[in-house]
Amino acid sequence: METEDLPMISIIVAVYNGVNTLKQCIDSVLVQTFANKELIVIDGGSNDGTVDLLETNSTQISYWISEPDKGVYNAWNKALSEAKGEWICFLGADDYFWNNRVLEHLAQELVFVSSDISAVYGKVMLLNNQGDVLYPIGDPWGEVKHRFKQVMSIPHPGLMHRRSLFERWGRFDESFRIGGDYELLLRELKSADAFFIPDIITVAMRQGGLSSTPSNSLESLMDARRAQKLHGQAFPGPIWISAVARVYIRLVLWEVLGEQLARKLIDLGRKLMGLPPYWTKTKP
Repeated sequence: METEDLPMISIIVAVYNGVNTLKQCIDSVLVQTFANKELIVIDGGSNDGTVDLLETNSTQISYWISEPDKGVYNAWNKALSEAKGEWICFLGADDYFWNNRVLEHLAQELVFVSSDISAVYGKVMLLNNQGDVLYPIGDPWGEVKHRFKQVMSIPHPGLMHRRSLFERWGRFDESFRIGGDYELLLRELKSADAFFIPDIITVAMRQGGLSSTPSNSLESLMDARRAQKLHGQAFPGPIWISAVARVYIRLVLWEVLGEQLARKLIDLGRKLMGLPPYWTKTKP
């Protein structure tokens, strides 16, 4: 199928003082073999060289702006006003496409996705802050659909949102700090289906710092619960309750044993459950 017959894809990146990783992110978009794409970058008023990097690449970025914003969801909403693609995906400034054919592969699949499907995703590879590979995440929708109404059970970086999703449900709720992507998808997926593309890793996503601390995990779950209430779920489900309980156990271990020992003990528990290490691999 010729590229001109494939849907246009908009890639949106929000950044603030992300010069150390943004170049890799931008380069991973520019080297894509798929031509029918656009890159939109919204910078929150960086002062670390990010703006210089954007100016250097300005001829290859469809739209960019640098000005103070109110957080990532405010930045994404600004970008949505400029996006022209039939499908839209979001990358963090420290994420990047896994290889140069990701968009080509996705576009060839998207043309066959049923019109009633507005969210399409693949696997995401987790990395630590040093760029070391941890493990992939992302499971078929049929396996995680029952979980989605309680927790974010599909990876968001690189997820393809059909333009009509935003036309139908509006934009991101900027009152969320962490859970705005979950809340927006919950509007759609509480009664509709997503589509999983197997055998593809779409994005590499760095873990570390805030993303690898129990306190941030707890905030994410509380944001998820607020989103659920907004959508009529008066009571939390057992999956959400179990996830919160695990976070509180980690917080206690952090307090009693100290961070270093707690990370080792939690990963020992993961090993006993047949899971790969995470906490000892994602130190700030």
